[in-house]
Amino acid sequence: MTEGRGLRIEAAGVSQWVRGGRHTLTDVSLTIEPGELVAIVGGSGTGKTTLLDALAGIRPAAAGVVRYDRPLSFGYVPQDDIIHLELPLARTLRYAARLRLPKGTTEATLDAAVRDVLQALDLAGRADVRVGALSGGQRKRASIAVELLTSPGVFFLDEPTSGLDPARAAEFMRLLRRLADGGTTVVLATHHPPDVRKCDKIAFLAGDGRLAFFGPPAAACAFFETDDIEEIYELLAGDDTAREWGERFAAGRADAPAATPQSSVAESSAAAGGRMIGAIGQWSLLTRRNLDILVRNRLTVALLAGSPVMVLLMFAVLFRPGAFDPTQPSPNATVMILFWVAFGGFFFGLTYGLLQICTEFAIVRRERLAGLGVGPYVLAKATVLLPLLAVVDLLTLAVLRALDRLPAADAATYGELFVTLLLSSAAALALGLLTSAAVADPAQAAIALPMLCFPQVLFVGAILPVPVMAVAGRVLSYPMSNRWAFEGLGHSLDVASLWARGGSPLGPPLLASYGDTFSRPLLADWAILGGFAVAFLVAAGLVLGRKAPAQQRSRGASPV
Repeated sequence: MTEGRGLRIEAAGVSQWVRGGRHTLTDVSLTIEPGELVAIVGGSGTGKTTLLDALAGIRPAAAGVVRYDRPLSFGYVPQDDIIHLELPLARTLRYAARLRLPKGTTEATLDAAVRDVLQALDLAGRADVRVGALSGGQRKRASIAVELLTSPGVFFLDEPTSGLDPARAAEFMRLLRRLADGGTTVVLATHHPPDVRKCDKIAFLAGDGRLAFFGPPAAACAFFETDDIEEIYELLAGDDTAREWGERFAAGRADAPAATPQSSVAESSAAAGGRMIGAIGQWSLLTRRNLDILVRNRLTVALLAGSPVMVLLMFAVLFRPGAFDPTQPSPNATVMILFWVAFGGFFFGLTYGLLQICTEFAIVRRERLAGLGVGPYVLAKATVLLPLLAVVDLLTLAVLRALDRLPAADAATYGELFVTLLLSSAAALALGLLTSAAVADPAQAAIALPMLCFPQVLFVGAILPVPVMAVAGRVLSYPMSNRWAFEGLGHSLDVASLWARGGSPLGPPLLASYGDTFSRPLLADWAILGGFAVAFLVAAGLVLGRKAPAQQRSRGASPV
Protein backbone atom coordinates (compact mmCIF):
# COMPACT_ATOMS: atom_id res chain seq x y z
CA MET A 1 0.00 0.00 0.00
CA THR A 2 1.20 3.49 -0.80
CA GLU A 3 0.48 6.28 1.67
CA GLY A 4 -0.67 9.58 0.30
CA ARG A 5 1.36 12.78 0.63
CA GLY A 6 1.07 14.10 4.15
CA LEU A 7 -1.06 17.13 4.88
CA ARG A 8 0.19 20.46 6.13
CA ILE A 9 -1.89 21.71 9.06
CA GLU A 10 -2.02 25.26 10.38
CA ALA A 11 -3.83 26.21 13.55
CA ALA A 12 -4.16 29.95 14.19
CA GLY A 13 -5.60 31.39 17.39
CA VAL A 14 -7.56 28.22 18.16
CA SER A 15 -9.61 28.50 21.33
CA GLN A 16 -12.28 26.34 22.90
CA TRP A 17 -14.39 26.77 25.99
CA VAL A 18 -17.11 24.99 27.89
CA ARG A 19 -20.34 26.25 29.41
CA GLY A 20 -19.56 28.90 31.98
CA GLY A 21 -16.75 30.40 29.91
CA ARG A 22 -13.87 28.22 31.18
CA HIS A 23 -11.27 27.81 28.45
CA THR A 24 -10.09 24.34 27.48
CA LEU A 25 -7.91 25.79 24.71
CA THR A 26 -6.50 29.32 24.70
CA ASP A 27 -5.20 30.95 21.51
CA VAL A 28 -3.22 27.95 20.22
CA SER A 29 -1.22 28.55 17.04
CA LEU A 30 1.09 26.00 15.41
CA THR A 31 2.07 24.57 12.03
CA ILE A 32 2.55 20.85 11.33
CA GLU A 33 4.46 20.09 8.15
CA PRO A 34 3.72 17.14 5.83
CA GLY A 35 5.23 13.87 7.03
CA GLU A 36 5.95 15.07 10.57
CA LEU A 37 5.32 13.03 13.70
CA VAL A 38 3.96 15.45 16.30
CA ALA A 39 2.93 14.77 19.89
CA ILE A 40 0.47 16.88 21.87
CA VAL A 41 1.52 16.51 25.50
CA GLY A 42 0.67 17.97 28.87
CA GLY A 43 -0.87 17.14 32.19
CA SER A 44 -4.38 15.85 32.73
CA GLY A 45 -7.07 18.37 31.77
CA THR A 46 -4.81 20.59 29.68
CA GLY A 47 -6.82 20.07 26.48
CA LYS A 48 -4.80 17.46 24.58
CA THR A 49 -7.79 15.61 23.15
CA THR A 50 -9.66 18.89 22.60
CA LEU A 51 -6.80 20.20 20.44
CA LEU A 52 -6.53 16.89 18.60
CA ASP A 53 -10.24 16.96 17.78
CA ALA A 54 -10.04 20.60 16.68
CA LEU A 55 -7.15 19.82 14.32
CA ALA A 56 -9.09 16.88 12.89
CA GLY A 57 -12.25 18.94 12.41
CA ILE A 58 -14.23 16.58 14.66
CA ARG A 59 -15.11 19.35 17.11
CA PRO A 60 -14.22 22.62 15.39
CA ALA A 61 -12.81 25.31 17.64
CA ALA A 62 -15.07 28.02 19.02
CA ALA A 63 -12.56 30.63 17.84
CA GLY A 64 -9.60 30.64 15.49
CA VAL A 65 -9.02 28.70 12.28
CA VAL A 66 -7.52 25.38 11.21
CA ARG A 67 -6.27 25.21 7.64
CA TYR A 68 -5.07 22.37 5.42
CA ASP A 69 -3.06 22.59 2.22
CA ARG A 70 -5.56 20.31 0.47
CA PRO A 71 -8.91 18.58 1.27
CA LEU A 72 -8.66 16.71 4.54
CA SER A 73 -8.26 12.95 4.21
CA PHE A 74 -7.65 11.66 7.70
CA GLY A 75 -7.55 8.62 9.94
CA TYR A 76 -8.64 8.94 13.55
CA VAL A 77 -7.81 6.35 16.21
CA PRO A 78 -9.39 7.03 19.65
CA GLN A 79 -8.25 5.49 22.90
CA ASP A 80 -10.69 2.59 22.59
CA ASP A 81 -10.37 -0.08 19.90
CA ILE A 82 -12.37 0.76 16.77
CA ILE A 83 -12.56 -2.79 15.52
CA HIS A 84 -14.93 -5.61 16.47
CA LEU A 85 -13.34 -8.27 18.65
CA GLU A 86 -15.52 -11.20 17.52
CA LEU A 87 -14.41 -11.39 13.87
CA PRO A 88 -11.15 -12.54 12.29
CA LEU A 89 -8.89 -9.59 11.53
CA ALA A 90 -9.01 -9.81 7.73
CA ARG A 91 -12.79 -10.24 7.75
CA THR A 92 -13.43 -7.17 9.89
CA LEU A 93 -11.06 -5.17 7.70
CA ARG A 94 -13.07 -6.19 4.66
CA TYR A 95 -16.24 -4.84 6.25
CA ALA A 96 -14.41 -1.62 7.14
CA ALA A 97 -13.01 -1.33 3.61
CA ARG A 98 -16.41 -1.79 1.99
CA LEU A 99 -17.84 0.92 4.25
CA ARG A 100 -15.00 3.40 3.70
CA LEU A 101 -13.85 2.87 0.13
CA PRO A 102 -15.75 4.63 -2.67
CA LYS A 103 -18.89 3.14 -4.15
CA GLY A 104 -18.07 0.84 -7.06
CA THR A 105 -14.76 -0.40 -5.64
CA THR A 106 -14.17 -3.88 -7.07
CA GLU A 107 -13.66 -6.94 -4.90
CA ALA A 108 -10.11 -7.27 -6.26
CA THR A 109 -9.28 -3.71 -5.24
CA LEU A 110 -10.85 -4.23 -1.83
CA ASP A 111 -8.90 -7.44 -1.25
CA ALA A 112 -5.69 -5.72 -2.32
CA ALA A 113 -6.30 -2.83 0.11
CA VAL A 114 -6.82 -5.26 3.00
CA ARG A 115 -3.76 -7.29 2.04
CA ASP A 116 -1.57 -4.20 1.72
CA VAL A 117 -2.46 -2.73 5.13
CA LEU A 118 -1.90 -6.09 6.82
CA GLN A 119 1.56 -6.28 5.28
CA ALA A 120 2.36 -2.64 6.03
CA LEU A 121 1.55 -3.15 9.72
CA ASP A 122 3.18 -6.59 10.07
CA LEU A 123 -0.17 -8.26 10.64
CA ALA A 124 -0.32 -10.53 7.58
CA GLY A 125 0.39 -13.58 9.73
CA ARG A 126 -2.55 -12.72 12.01
CA ALA A 127 -5.13 -12.21 9.25
CA ASP A 128 -7.26 -15.21 10.26
CA VAL A 129 -6.96 -14.66 14.01
CA ARG A 130 -9.97 -13.36 15.92
CA VAL A 131 -9.32 -9.74 16.87
CA GLY A 132 -10.12 -10.45 20.51
CA ALA A 133 -7.28 -12.97 20.58
CA LEU A 134 -4.68 -10.44 19.41
CA SER A 135 -2.29 -8.82 21.86
CA GLY A 136 -2.88 -5.26 22.99
CA GLY A 137 -0.24 -3.88 20.65
CA GLN A 138 -1.62 -5.89 17.73
CA ARG A 139 -5.13 -4.58 18.38
CA LYS A 140 -3.78 -1.02 18.32
CA ARG A 141 -2.19 -1.78 14.97
CA ALA A 142 -5.45 -3.34 13.80
CA SER A 143 -7.26 -0.07 14.62
CA ILE A 144 -4.68 1.78 12.53
CA ALA A 145 -5.19 -0.78 9.76
CA VAL A 146 -8.87 0.18 9.60
CA GLU A 147 -7.92 3.81 9.06
CA LEU A 148 -5.04 3.06 6.70
CA LEU A 149 -7.41 1.46 4.19
CA THR A 150 -8.19 4.84 2.63
CA SER A 151 -4.52 5.99 2.46
CA PRO A 152 -5.16 9.10 4.57
CA GLY A 153 -2.88 12.11 4.43
CA VAL A 154 -2.86 12.50 8.22
CA PHE A 155 -3.38 10.26 11.24
CA PHE A 156 -4.79 11.55 14.53
CA LEU A 157 -4.36 9.24 17.53
CA ASP A 158 -5.64 9.78 21.07
CA GLU A 159 -3.45 8.17 23.75
CA PRO A 160 -2.36 5.32 21.43
CA THR A 161 0.10 3.77 23.91
CA SER A 162 -2.25 3.89 26.89
CA GLY A 163 -2.53 0.44 28.44
CA LEU A 164 0.50 -0.98 26.62
CA ASP A 165 3.58 -2.23 28.44
CA PRO A 166 6.83 -0.31 27.74
CA ALA A 167 8.02 -2.77 25.08
CA ARG A 168 4.73 -2.73 23.17
CA ALA A 169 4.50 1.07 23.50
CA ALA A 170 8.00 1.49 22.04
CA GLU A 171 7.11 -0.91 19.23
CA PHE A 172 3.97 1.08 18.47
CA MET A 173 5.87 4.38 18.36
CA ARG A 174 8.33 2.84 15.91
CA LEU A 175 5.35 1.99 13.70
CA LEU A 176 4.15 5.60 13.81
CA ARG A 177 7.67 6.74 13.00
CA ARG A 178 7.66 4.50 9.90
CA LEU A 179 4.31 5.93 8.79
CA ALA A 180 5.63 9.47 9.12
CA ASP A 181 8.85 8.59 7.30
CA GLY A 182 6.67 7.17 4.53
CA GLY A 183 5.04 10.57 4.02
CA THR A 184 1.96 10.47 6.28
CA THR A 185 1.49 13.28 8.79
CA VAL A 186 0.95 11.78 12.25
CA VAL A 187 -0.43 13.72 15.24
CA LEU A 188 -0.97 12.03 18.61
CA ALA A 189 -2.11 13.12 22.04
CA THR A 190 -0.18 11.40 24.82
CA HIS A 191 0.73 11.70 28.48
CA HIS A 192 3.54 9.14 28.16
CA PRO A 193 6.94 10.94 28.16
CA PRO A 194 8.87 8.18 26.33
CA ASP A 195 6.52 8.60 23.34
CA VAL A 196 7.80 12.09 22.56
CA ARG A 197 11.41 11.08 22.00
CA LYS A 198 10.60 9.61 18.59
CA CYS A 199 8.64 12.69 17.49
CA ASP A 200 9.76 15.51 15.27
CA LYS A 201 7.94 18.10 17.35
CA ILE A 202 5.95 18.32 20.55
CA ALA A 203 3.19 20.74 21.52
CA PHE A 204 3.27 21.21 25.29
CA LEU A 205 -0.07 22.39 26.72
CA ALA A 206 -0.42 23.96 30.14
CA GLY A 207 -3.41 25.08 32.21
CA ASP A 208 -6.45 26.44 30.30
CA GLY A 209 -5.08 24.80 27.16
CA ARG A 210 -2.27 27.34 26.70
CA LEU A 211 0.53 26.44 24.34
CA ALA A 212 3.66 26.58 26.50
CA PHE A 213 6.00 25.23 23.81
CA PHE A 214 6.01 23.92 20.26
CA GLY A 215 9.10 22.53 18.60
CA PRO A 216 11.60 19.61 18.67
CA PRO A 217 11.87 17.63 21.93
CA ALA A 218 15.50 18.64 22.45
CA ALA A 219 14.59 22.31 22.07
CA ALA A 220 11.86 21.82 24.70
CA CYS A 221 14.44 20.82 27.28
CA ALA A 222 16.56 23.85 26.40
CA PHE A 223 13.56 26.19 26.55
CA PHE A 224 12.48 24.94 29.97
CA GLU A 225 16.09 24.71 31.15
CA THR A 226 15.85 21.07 32.13
CA ASP A 227 17.48 17.83 31.09
CA ASP A 228 14.36 15.72 31.38
CA ILE A 229 10.97 15.83 29.60
CA GLU A 230 9.31 14.58 32.80
CA GLU A 231 10.42 17.68 34.71
CA ILE A 232 8.51 19.91 32.29
CA TYR A 233 5.26 18.48 33.63
CA GLU A 234 6.25 19.66 37.11
CA LEU A 235 7.17 23.13 35.86
CA LEU A 236 3.72 23.52 34.29
CA ALA A 237 1.73 22.08 37.20
CA GLY A 238 0.74 25.43 38.74
CA ASP A 239 -1.71 27.84 37.10
CA ASP A 240 0.55 30.87 37.57
CA THR A 241 3.68 29.17 36.26
CA ALA A 242 1.73 27.72 33.32
CA ARG A 243 0.58 31.21 32.32
CA GLU A 244 4.13 32.56 32.67
CA TRP A 245 5.63 29.85 30.45
CA GLY A 246 2.85 30.32 27.91
CA GLU A 247 3.44 34.07 27.75
CA ARG A 248 7.21 33.57 27.51
CA PHE A 249 6.81 31.17 24.59
CA ALA A 250 4.32 33.42 22.80
CA ALA A 251 6.59 36.45 23.20
CA GLY A 252 9.65 34.69 21.85
CA ARG A 253 8.20 32.95 18.79
CA ALA A 254 8.01 34.35 15.31
CA ASP A 255 6.48 31.37 13.50
CA ALA A 256 2.86 31.61 14.67
CA PRO A 257 0.46 31.47 11.69
CA ALA A 258 -1.97 34.34 11.34
CA ALA A 259 -5.70 33.81 11.69
CA THR A 260 -6.49 35.05 8.17
CA PRO A 261 -9.02 33.47 5.79
CA GLN A 262 -7.95 30.67 3.49
CA SER A 263 -9.84 28.96 0.69
CA SER A 264 -9.17 25.40 1.79
CA VAL A 265 -12.05 23.64 3.51
CA ALA A 266 -11.92 20.29 5.30
CA GLU A 267 -13.76 17.42 3.69
CA SER A 268 -14.29 13.92 4.96
CA SER A 269 -12.01 11.16 3.76
CA ALA A 270 -14.91 9.70 1.81
CA ALA A 271 -15.59 13.00 0.09
CA ALA A 272 -11.94 13.42 -0.78
CA GLY A 273 -11.59 9.92 -2.20
CA GLY A 274 -14.98 9.32 -3.80
CA ARG A 275 -18.60 8.81 -2.88
CA MET A 276 -19.31 6.19 -0.23
CA ILE A 277 -21.93 3.51 -0.61
CA GLY A 278 -25.46 4.82 -0.09
CA ALA A 279 -27.89 4.27 2.77
CA ILE A 280 -29.26 0.98 1.40
CA GLY A 281 -25.75 -0.32 0.79
CA GLN A 282 -24.71 0.65 4.33
CA TRP A 283 -27.78 -1.06 5.79
CA SER A 284 -27.09 -4.25 3.82
CA LEU A 285 -23.40 -4.28 4.76
CA LEU A 286 -24.02 -3.62 8.46
CA THR A 287 -26.78 -6.23 8.56
CA ARG A 288 -24.35 -8.85 7.25
CA ARG A 289 -21.69 -7.72 9.70
CA ASN A 290 -24.08 -7.79 12.67
CA LEU A 291 -25.21 -11.29 11.76
CA ASP A 292 -21.60 -12.40 11.32
CA ILE A 293 -20.69 -11.00 14.75
CA LEU A 294 -23.73 -12.60 16.37
CA VAL A 295 -23.18 -16.14 15.12
CA ARG A 296 -19.50 -16.02 16.11
CA ASN A 297 -20.24 -14.97 19.68
CA ARG A 298 -21.33 -18.19 21.33
CA LEU A 299 -21.95 -16.61 24.72
CA THR A 300 -24.32 -14.04 23.24
CA VAL A 301 -26.17 -16.73 21.30
CA ALA A 302 -26.45 -18.83 24.46
CA LEU A 303 -27.87 -15.88 26.42
CA LEU A 304 -30.32 -14.94 23.67
CA ALA A 305 -31.58 -18.53 23.46
CA GLY A 306 -31.37 -19.29 27.17
CA SER A 307 -33.47 -16.46 28.57
CA PRO A 308 -36.68 -17.49 26.73
CA VAL A 309 -36.18 -21.10 27.85
CA MET A 310 -35.93 -20.00 31.47
CA VAL A 311 -39.06 -17.87 31.20
CA LEU A 312 -41.03 -20.74 29.66
CA LEU A 313 -39.92 -23.07 32.44
CA MET A 314 -41.15 -20.52 35.01
CA PHE A 315 -44.51 -20.41 33.19
CA ALA A 316 -44.78 -24.17 33.45
CA VAL A 317 -43.97 -24.12 37.16
CA LEU A 318 -46.08 -21.10 38.10
CA PHE A 319 -49.40 -21.73 36.30
CA ARG A 320 -51.63 -24.75 36.31
CA PRO A 321 -52.97 -26.01 32.98
CA GLY A 322 -56.57 -25.37 32.00
CA ALA A 323 -56.91 -21.74 33.12
CA PHE A 324 -58.82 -20.96 29.91
CA ASP A 325 -61.20 -23.93 30.19
CA PRO A 326 -64.55 -22.42 29.09
CA THR A 327 -66.48 -24.59 31.56
CA GLN A 328 -64.32 -23.71 34.60
CA PRO A 329 -62.12 -20.72 33.72
CA SER A 330 -59.74 -19.18 36.23
CA PRO A 331 -60.09 -15.40 35.70
CA ASN A 332 -57.15 -14.39 37.92
CA ALA A 333 -54.88 -16.96 36.27
CA THR A 334 -55.88 -15.87 32.76
CA VAL A 335 -55.06 -12.25 33.60
CA MET A 336 -51.63 -13.20 34.88
CA ILE A 337 -50.89 -15.53 31.96
CA LEU A 338 -51.81 -12.86 29.44
CA PHE A 339 -49.76 -10.28 31.29
CA TRP A 340 -46.64 -12.42 31.59
CA VAL A 341 -46.87 -13.48 27.95
CA ALA A 342 -47.01 -9.80 26.99
CA PHE A 343 -44.23 -8.93 29.42
CA GLY A 344 -42.11 -11.81 28.12
CA GLY A 345 -42.27 -10.36 24.60
CA PHE A 346 -41.37 -6.94 26.01
CA PHE A 347 -38.51 -8.27 28.14
CA PHE A 348 -36.96 -10.28 25.32
CA GLY A 349 -37.04 -7.31 22.98
CA LEU A 350 -35.65 -4.90 25.57
CA THR A 351 -32.76 -7.12 26.61
CA TYR A 352 -31.88 -7.98 23.02
CA GLY A 353 -31.44 -4.30 22.19
CA LEU A 354 -30.04 -2.93 25.43
CA LEU A 355 -26.34 -3.67 24.80
CA GLN A 356 -26.24 -3.34 21.04
CA ILE A 357 -24.91 0.23 20.74
CA CYS A 358 -23.22 1.15 24.01
CA THR A 359 -20.76 -1.74 23.69
CA GLU A 360 -19.44 -0.50 20.34
CA PHE A 361 -19.81 3.24 20.65
CA ALA A 362 -16.12 3.94 19.81
CA ILE A 363 -16.58 2.05 16.54
CA VAL A 364 -19.82 3.87 15.72
CA ARG A 365 -18.29 7.25 16.46
CA ARG A 366 -15.39 6.63 14.10
CA GLU A 367 -17.59 5.19 11.36
CA ARG A 368 -19.86 8.21 11.67
CA LEU A 369 -16.83 10.38 10.93
CA ALA A 370 -16.21 8.22 7.85
CA GLY A 371 -19.75 8.88 6.59
CA LEU A 372 -21.94 6.22 8.20
CA GLY A 373 -25.61 7.19 8.52
CA VAL A 374 -27.40 6.63 11.82
CA GLY A 375 -30.51 5.37 10.02
CA PRO A 376 -28.80 2.43 8.29
CA TYR A 377 -26.92 1.63 11.48
CA VAL A 378 -30.00 1.46 13.75
CA LEU A 379 -32.12 -0.35 11.14
CA ALA A 380 -29.38 -2.94 10.60
CA LYS A 381 -29.50 -3.77 14.31
CA ALA A 382 -33.27 -4.21 14.18
CA THR A 383 -33.08 -6.25 10.95
CA VAL A 384 -30.88 -8.89 12.57
CA LEU A 385 -32.60 -9.03 15.96
CA LEU A 386 -36.27 -8.86 14.97
CA PRO A 387 -36.32 -12.26 13.18
CA LEU A 388 -34.76 -13.81 16.29
CA LEU A 389 -37.51 -12.28 18.40
CA ALA A 390 -40.11 -13.59 15.96
CA VAL A 391 -38.79 -17.12 16.47
CA VAL A 392 -38.79 -16.66 20.26
CA ASP A 393 -42.34 -15.29 20.25
CA LEU A 394 -43.59 -18.10 18.01
CA LEU A 395 -41.97 -20.76 20.21
CA THR A 396 -43.39 -19.09 23.31
CA LEU A 397 -46.95 -19.38 22.01
CA ALA A 398 -46.40 -22.92 20.71
CA VAL A 399 -44.89 -24.23 23.95
CA LEU A 400 -47.52 -22.59 26.16
CA ARG A 401 -50.27 -24.05 24.01
CA ALA A 402 -48.64 -27.50 24.15
CA LEU A 403 -48.48 -27.19 27.95
CA ASP A 404 -52.17 -26.13 28.04
CA ARG A 405 -51.30 -22.75 29.53
CA LEU A 406 -53.03 -21.15 26.56
CA PRO A 407 -56.42 -22.27 25.19
CA ALA A 408 -57.20 -24.22 22.05
CA ALA A 409 -58.05 -21.81 19.23
CA ASP A 410 -57.97 -21.62 15.45
CA ALA A 411 -54.99 -20.55 13.36
CA ALA A 412 -56.40 -17.05 12.84
CA THR A 413 -56.54 -16.43 16.59
CA TYR A 414 -52.98 -17.60 17.11
CA GLY A 415 -51.93 -15.51 14.15
CA GLU A 416 -53.35 -12.46 15.94
CA LEU A 417 -51.56 -13.44 19.15
CA PHE A 418 -48.27 -13.77 17.26
CA VAL A 419 -48.59 -10.39 15.54
CA THR A 420 -49.43 -8.68 18.84
CA LEU A 421 -46.51 -10.32 20.62
CA LEU A 422 -44.09 -9.56 17.78
CA LEU A 423 -45.13 -5.89 17.68
CA SER A 424 -44.64 -5.74 21.44
CA SER A 425 -41.15 -7.21 21.05
CA ALA A 426 -40.37 -4.79 18.22
CA ALA A 427 -41.40 -1.79 20.33
CA ALA A 428 -39.30 -3.06 23.25
CA LEU A 429 -36.35 -3.76 20.95
CA ALA A 430 -36.53 -0.18 19.68
CA LEU A 431 -36.72 1.06 23.28
CA GLY A 432 -33.65 -1.04 24.09
CA LEU A 433 -31.75 0.45 21.15
CA LEU A 434 -32.77 3.95 22.22
CA THR A 435 -31.55 3.31 25.75
CA SER A 436 -28.34 1.75 24.47
CA ALA A 437 -27.70 4.86 22.38
CA ALA A 438 -28.41 7.16 25.31
CA VAL A 439 -26.30 5.55 28.06
CA ALA A 440 -22.53 5.88 28.32
CA ASP A 441 -21.57 2.26 28.94
CA PRO A 442 -22.98 -1.25 29.61
CA ALA A 443 -23.03 -0.63 33.37
CA GLN A 444 -25.52 2.19 32.90
CA ALA A 445 -27.56 -0.03 30.58
CA ALA A 446 -27.75 -2.67 33.32
CA ILE A 447 -28.98 -0.03 35.78
CA ALA A 448 -31.59 1.13 33.27
CA LEU A 449 -33.07 -2.37 32.83
CA PRO A 450 -35.16 -2.51 36.05
CA MET A 451 -36.09 1.16 35.68
CA LEU A 452 -37.62 0.37 32.29
CA CYS A 453 -39.26 -2.86 33.39
CA PHE A 454 -40.98 -1.84 36.63
CA PRO A 455 -43.37 0.72 35.03
CA GLN A 456 -44.26 -1.88 32.40
CA VAL A 457 -45.38 -4.14 35.26
CA LEU A 458 -47.18 -1.63 37.47
CA PHE A 459 -49.03 0.53 34.92
CA VAL A 460 -50.10 -2.06 32.34
CA GLY A 461 -53.44 -2.88 33.92
CA ALA A 462 -52.90 -6.49 34.97
CA ILE A 463 -52.05 -6.04 38.65
CA LEU A 464 -54.48 -3.14 38.92
CA PRO A 465 -56.97 -2.54 36.08
CA VAL A 466 -56.48 0.78 34.30
CA PRO A 467 -60.09 1.96 34.93
CA VAL A 468 -59.61 1.77 38.71
CA MET A 469 -56.20 3.43 38.79
CA ALA A 470 -55.69 6.93 40.13
CA VAL A 471 -55.72 9.65 37.48
CA ALA A 472 -51.92 9.87 37.45
CA GLY A 473 -51.67 6.10 37.05
CA ARG A 474 -54.08 6.12 34.12
CA VAL A 475 -52.04 8.85 32.44
CA LEU A 476 -48.82 6.90 32.98
CA SER A 477 -50.37 3.77 31.49
CA TYR A 478 -50.70 5.32 28.03
CA PRO A 479 -46.95 5.37 27.16
CA MET A 480 -46.52 1.79 28.41
CA SER A 481 -46.23 -0.35 25.27
CA ASN A 482 -46.87 -3.45 27.34
CA ARG A 483 -50.39 -2.21 28.14
CA TRP A 484 -51.44 -2.37 24.51
CA ALA A 485 -49.91 -5.82 24.05
CA PHE A 486 -51.73 -7.11 27.14
CA GLU A 487 -55.04 -5.68 25.96
CA GLY A 488 -54.50 -6.97 22.42
CA LEU A 489 -53.87 -10.51 23.66
CA GLY A 490 -56.98 -10.36 25.83
CA HIS A 491 -59.04 -9.11 22.90
CA SER A 492 -57.90 -11.98 20.63
CA LEU A 493 -58.71 -14.61 23.26
CA ASP A 494 -62.00 -12.86 24.10
CA VAL A 495 -61.41 -13.09 27.84
CA ALA A 496 -64.37 -10.78 28.52
CA SER A 497 -66.80 -13.38 27.12
CA LEU A 498 -64.89 -16.18 28.83
CA TRP A 499 -65.23 -14.53 32.24
CA ALA A 500 -68.87 -13.62 31.65
CA ARG A 501 -70.01 -17.11 30.71
CA GLY A 502 -67.71 -19.07 33.02
CA GLY A 503 -68.84 -20.55 36.27
CA SER A 504 -66.31 -18.72 38.45
CA PRO A 505 -67.80 -16.16 40.85
CA LEU A 506 -64.71 -14.00 40.24
CA GLY A 507 -65.61 -13.50 36.59
CA PRO A 508 -68.28 -10.76 36.73
CA PRO A 509 -66.53 -8.59 39.36
CA LEU A 510 -63.22 -8.86 37.52
CA LEU A 511 -64.90 -8.07 34.22
CA ALA A 512 -66.57 -5.02 35.76
CA SER A 513 -63.23 -3.70 37.06
CA TYR A 514 -61.69 -3.92 33.58
CA GLY A 515 -64.61 -2.19 31.88
CA ASP A 516 -64.02 -1.91 28.13
CA THR A 517 -60.30 -2.70 28.37
CA PHE A 518 -60.47 -5.66 25.97
CA SER A 519 -63.09 -4.26 23.60
CA ARG A 520 -60.79 -1.89 21.66
CA PRO A 521 -60.29 -2.88 17.99
CA LEU A 522 -57.20 -5.05 17.65
CA LEU A 523 -55.90 -2.92 14.79
CA ALA A 524 -55.81 0.04 17.16
CA ASP A 525 -53.55 -1.89 19.56
CA TRP A 526 -51.34 -2.91 16.65
CA ALA A 527 -51.13 0.66 15.38
CA ILE A 528 -50.10 1.91 18.82
CA LEU A 529 -47.42 -0.78 19.21
CA GLY A 530 -46.12 -0.11 15.71
CA GLY A 531 -46.08 3.60 16.45
CA PHE A 532 -43.99 2.99 19.56
CA ALA A 533 -41.51 0.92 17.54
CA VAL A 534 -41.11 3.59 14.86
CA ALA A 535 -40.89 6.44 17.38
CA PHE A 536 -38.24 4.68 19.47
CA LEU A 537 -36.17 3.80 16.40
CA VAL A 538 -36.27 7.39 15.16
CA ALA A 539 -35.36 8.64 18.65
CA ALA A 540 -32.46 6.16 18.81
CA GLY A 541 -31.13 7.55 15.54
CA LEU A 542 -31.48 11.14 16.74
CA VAL A 543 -29.73 10.44 20.05
CA LEU A 544 -26.93 8.54 18.34
CA GLY A 545 -26.52 11.27 15.76
CA ARG A 546 -26.15 13.83 18.53
CA LYS A 547 -23.65 11.75 20.53
CA ALA A 548 -21.67 10.64 17.48
CA PRO A 549 -21.98 13.46 14.95
CA ALA A 550 -20.74 13.20 11.41
CA GLN A 551 -17.58 15.12 10.63
CA GLN A 552 -18.21 18.85 10.62
CA ARG A 553 -16.68 21.17 8.11
CA SER A 554 -13.62 23.05 9.21
CA ARG A 555 -13.96 26.75 9.85
CA GLY A 556 -10.81 27.35 7.85
CA ALA A 557 -12.69 29.19 5.11
CA SER A 558 -13.15 32.21 7.31
CA PRO A 559 -12.00 33.31 10.74
CA VAL A 560 -14.31 32.76 13.65
